[in-house]
Parts: sequence; C-alpha cells; structure tokens
Amino acid sequence: MSATSTSAQASSAQALRGSSPVAGLDRRSLGPLPVLAQSVSAVAPAAAMATTPALVTVQAGTSALWSVALAALLALLVSACVRTFSIRMAAPGALYSFTAKGLGPAAAFACGCALLIGYGVLVMGALTGTGLYAGLLCARLGLTAWPPGLPGLPVVLTLSAAGALTAYFLVRGVRLSAGLALCLEVASIVLALAFFAVLLVRQGPHPDMRQLAPPEANPGALASVAAGALPAFGAFIGFESATVLGAEARRPFLVVGRAVRWTVVCSAALYLLATYTQVLPTGGDGVLSPLDDPGRHPAVRLPVLLDLGIAISFFACAVASGTALVRLLFSMGRERMTPRRLGSTHPTHGTPHIAVRLVLPFLVLVPLGLLAAGLELRTVFSLLLSLCTYGFLTAYALVCLAAPVFLHRIGELTRGAVATAAVCVPSLLLVLAAHARLNLSAGNALVPGLFTLLMGAGTVWFVIARRRDPERIGRIGVYDETSAADVLHSASATLLHLPVDIAHQQSGPPARRAR
Repeated sequence: MSATSTSAQASSAQALRGSSPVAGLDRRSLGPLPVLAQSVSAVAPAAAMATTPALVTVQAGTSALWSVALAALLALLVSACVRTFSIRMAAPGALYSFTAKGLGPAAAFACGCALLIGYGVLVMGALTGTGLYAGLLCARLGLTAWPPGLPGLPVVLTLSAAGALTAYFLVRGVRLSAGLALCLEVASIVLALAFFAVLLVRQGPHPDMRQLAPPEANPGALASVAAGALPAFGAFIGFESATVLGAEARRPFLVVGRAVRWTVVCSAALYLLATYTQVLPTGGDGVLSPLDDPGRHPAVRLPVLLDLGIAISFFACAVASGTALVRLLFSMGRERMTPRRLGSTHPTHGTPHIAVRLVLPFLVLVPLGLLAAGLELRTVFSLLLSLCTYGFLTAYALVCLAAPVFLHRIGELTRGAVATAAVCVPSLLLVLAAHARLNLSAGNALVPGLFTLLMGAGTVWFVIARRRDPERIGRIGVYDETSAADVLHSASATLLHLPVDIAHQQSGPPARRAR
C-alpha cells in the first residue's frame, strides 16, 4: 500500500467513531464453528428429539411428520426474515436491535422485553431439564429413591451445579463455552440417533406408509396437523441466537446467516427422523413415546446413556441461552435502557460479566423456589418452557414485521421479502393465539397472565424512560460499527506486511447498513 493510500485511510478514520458502540466485547474473534454452536446449542436438538415427538403425536396422530414439516417451513421463513438483518448489521442485541431499524424504538423495546422473557425463562427451563433428567438417571441407576412429586437431592444439586457452571462459562467467553456446548450436543445427538436406529431396525425394513401419506383433505385432519405444528415449532426456538455473536464473529455478514439457516435445516431433519421412529411403536394412538414411558413398550428400553445425553443437551441449551441473554442485557446497558453497569465487559475475557453475575443467581433461584413451594418438577419444567415460548413467538413476529419495513427504508425491498413477512407474521400470531387458547382451555391461566404482566411492566418502564430522557430512546438499536481505530490498525498492519482481513468489517456508509 502506498503512503498516499495510507493517508487516505487515516483521513477517512477521522470521520468515524473513535471506538465501536459495542467496544469491550471480544470483537472479530470467532470463527464459523462457535457461531454455529451457539444456535445449535440453544435449540438443543437432542433434548427436543426426545421430548417433542410425543407432544406432536398427541395432537396429530399418524400425521405428526406433516406437523413437524409445517413447523420447519415456518422456522425457515422466519430465519429468512432474520437473515435480512444479519447480512447487513452485527448487533449483540440481535432481534431487539433489528426491530429498532424497521419499526422504531417502541416496537424494539417490546421485542427486547419478549426476548428477555424468552431467553431468561429458557435458561431456567434448561437448568430444570438438566436436573429432571439427572434425577431420572439416578433413579434408573438405583442411586436414590425418587418419591413422586419431590425433586430429590440429586435434582437440586444438579440444577445448582449446572447454574454455577453456566455462569463460569459465560464469564470465560464464547470460544470456551461454545466449543464445549457443541461437543456435548453432538455427543447427545449421536446417542439419540443410536437409540432411534435400534427402533428402526426392530420395526423392519418396510416404511410406515400411514405416516408418509399426506393427511386427508378434510377440516378435521388439517386441523390436527396445524395443532401438531404448535409444539413442533417450539422445538426450533432459539435457532436465531447466533445473531447475538455478530460483533464477535470474524465474518458476521456471512457466517451468522448460514448458522441460523443450517441450524433450522439440520434440526428439521433430526426431528423428522425422531418423530417417525417414535410414532412407529405407539401406532400414532396418542400415547407417550417409548422415550417417556418405556414400560408401555417392553421391546424398547431407554438406555441410561440417553438420559445422560438429554441432561447434557439441556445444559448446553442453558449455556447458549445465557450467552444470548447477557448480550441482550449488554446492549440495553450500553443504551442506558437498563442499568449502565450491565453494559460493562470483563477486561480480560471481553464478556458481559456484570450481567452474568447479577442475573444467573436469579435464574437458578427461581426454579429452586418453585420446587421448594411444592410444585412437581415436571410441572415447573412445563410451565417454564411454555412461558418462554410466548416471548420467542412475540419477538419473531415483530422482527418478521420489521424486515420489509427496513428493506423499504434502505431502498432494497423485494416482493419475496413482502411475501415472506405476509406469511410469517399471521402464522406466528396464530401460533401464539393457539398456545394461549391451549393454556386457557386446560385451566392454566398462569402462563399467559404472567407473560402479559411482564410485558406490561416493560411497557411502563419504557414510558417512564421516554419521559425522563427522550434522547435515551433514540439510542435503542446499537450495533457494531467500523471505528477509527479499526481503520488505522488496518493501515498500520498493511504497512508492516501483516495479513489483515477487514472485508468482514462493517465498512461502507453506516446509513446504508442500518438507518
């Protein structure tokens, strides 16, 4: 590079920020694998393969495969809306920051509140799931008697230890936590696939045409497929969480979108296989699968290792969901929408360590408190997963609505983007309404009522913040930007003949990237 070019870079650097709005994070340090691990671990495919098919079968019977396929299609369309933003901006706040660029600060804060509920409660649910399957494992091994309705010491100890380990990995950084989580998740998936292979072999070489045949074209059959798609879509929740690592990925505009898309595709393939093999022994009669009730099917016994794999999968989910949660809190802290300390980062590890230390104890104590109050472990687990679903569905609907608006604002709107949003938003709202109706018809008004209360509290917080400091509202939607230090460092490295790749940085007019 000539001295003239270097001077030009130095001059352009003077027009940029002195530092990125998300400085303090370990920017541009992650390769594709940790980014992919973030989404895969948040989805927890091994745990979902073991728990979701039974729920889908209860609703859809032998048409469960079609329900899973319908849910996978919806998840793919939502991922396309998310990709609209992830190829143009890198934001630790992810969907929260994305929504701000399309719908403005009020809708963005609603999305942020929904995500706080979603990620926070998902961490609680994943820790509870870890304790649940650890307790089952101990009971199968005869290490402890586990009276019905009581959590048992192994469950409490496992849940507490899993919470402490989650906090440790979140402080130490994504490279450590994502690598460990991916290894654990892959091991769990392998164990699950081995079990399903045994089921397939025992069923013989002939395919089950009842499952593969399209559902009858009558309102009852189609309604059953749609009802089954409700729990099936819940198995994909968390697929978007790789977006929180945009600022920390080396090539965010390339790897984040791919991680989100391939997480959905691979998860769909695993869920279809798991559903097919688990419906075979039940005959699609709506009873629990052999994974949940092996005693009903003497020919099938749940291996002890699979219990261990499911517990590990839930732990990996807790780590990944916690990673997303603390980065969302970090973004809100940088914008002063939450206490400023939450926007601080560890001087060595570059992680939002204050957010971890303040939030993780609470996420462990809540499920322990519910158990201490006398609720059964499975009841706590079910309530937490149901509550987090409300948060994610709300956030997905808002970001899908924001996508075409954002593209229109930057002059890149296409018919495909409009069509995708036109399918996603009503579908997500219908799923949300169906979820609420299911809870209410079962006499469980606690979950939708609690979600409404939490969202109402977030609305009050937003109104107060806007009245006290209107400028603070204008800061919502912070994202990573190329800084003067980045440009000058690039120029210096080039003069020293160091191989620096800055093509992945957010160069170009920031207004073009995200207005």
